[in-house]
Amino acid sequence: MDDPGLQLRSFLGLFAFIAICWALGPRKSVPVKLIGGSLALQFLIAIALYSFAPTRAFLGSLTGVVQALQTATMEGVDFVFGYLSGSGAPFVIDESSAGRTFIFAFQALPMVIVLSALSALLWRWRILELVVRGFAFAFRKTLGLSGAASLGASANIFLGMTESPLLIRPRMPQISRSDLFLIMTVGFSTVAGSVMAVYVGQLSDVIDGAAGHIVTASLISIPAAVLLARLMHPADADGDEDRTTEKIPTTVYHSSMDALTTGVTDGVRLFINIIAMLLVFIAIVALVNMMLGGLPDVGGLPLSVDRILGWAFAPIVWLAGVPWSEATDAGAVMGLKTALNEIIAYERLAALGDDLSPRSHLIMAYAVCGFANFSSVGILIGGMLAIAPSRREDILGLAPKALISGTFATLMTGAVIGTLPLSLFS
Repeated sequence: MDDPGLQLRSFLGLFAFIAICWALGPRKSVPVKLIGGSLALQFLIAIALYSFAPTRAFLGSLTGVVQALQTATMEGVDFVFGYLSGSGAPFVIDESSAGRTFIFAFQALPMVIVLSALSALLWRWRILELVVRGFAFAFRKTLGLSGAASLGASANIFLGMTESPLLIRPRMPQISRSDLFLIMTVGFSTVAGSVMAVYVGQLSDVIDGAAGHIVTASLISIPAAVLLARLMHPADADGDEDRTTEKIPTTVYHSSMDALTTGVTDGVRLFINIIAMLLVFIAIVALVNMMLGGLPDVGGLPLSVDRILGWAFAPIVWLAGVPWSEATDAGAVMGLKTALNEIIAYERLAALGDDLSPRSHLIMAYAVCGFANFSSVGILIGGMLAIAPSRREDILGLAPKALISGTFATLMTGAVIGTLPLSLFS
């Protein structure tokens, strides 16, 4: 059942997040028109996607598509990795002493490689390109973006934050600092299509139609990212506002085979990167927990990274509409996402189960759906420097600030979902 009080708090939380980002910027006049347009666009997209039968059916079918891709992927994984893929083991497993039998690296992550290759192929065949250009046109008209900024931002719906700038490589050396900051913010507030299936697998037991929600979250975060980026770094902050709308060349692959092989290579790089980050970050958290364990208990329980992050982020997720009784658990999820990454955060969110209400689960699923974490700052900087080395000073200076705007953009998206009636998504 919907709680009008919680819905109102989510709505007011939107303006709290906007005010925070405005205060972190140069604090110029409040762009009322941009604020109203961005918020209206977020609500319009969310309501339209879940109110009309065709779009709702499409979003609902995405989970089946992901399952079909997972089944096809496992055929290749089973051939390459054998019983490590989850098929029958050539030995008897002692269930009473067995550890983790689900091997994340071999049973969940291989989809990253397959989707990376498929995304590249769909781009080469101009299917994704036409979709991205459609969104770019819409955002250019509704949010007043330049041609390069609208295309770079829209590409983040499907591509990663290091791949999407490739589409505007010719404009990267001249693009304004404001548009550069905007593209970074959008990159932090969205996720790549190549990893969406991993999140769906993690959330499928706690959220119905998880695939549709992940796609929706990545889409409606863009207006929020544009708004917060303009508040923290206005378009005329440097006197170099970019209003160009010329056609940007988007030839990324020279043939279908080039697209397929390049997609596989990029997918392998991402696959290894995710494994390495998970291994190191989980180990670091365990090490910090060991050190915290030597301190006196607080509230009858030992200190841990989860608890500290939960306390730190509890007021923020409370503003997004999570009840205070659930704010510490939800805050820990948001904290893990920011300090580590969204995969660990989604794993924690799924593990909470009934400790969070269905509404809080949905809010946090949207709020966590983005690449805004400390490790991604390094990834973004490395990717952009490779594309535009002449912008080194701008990239290094803007990236850490974009992490903040990207985080608040996804929190705004969570608050939008919290404002709407839960029955809309049921």
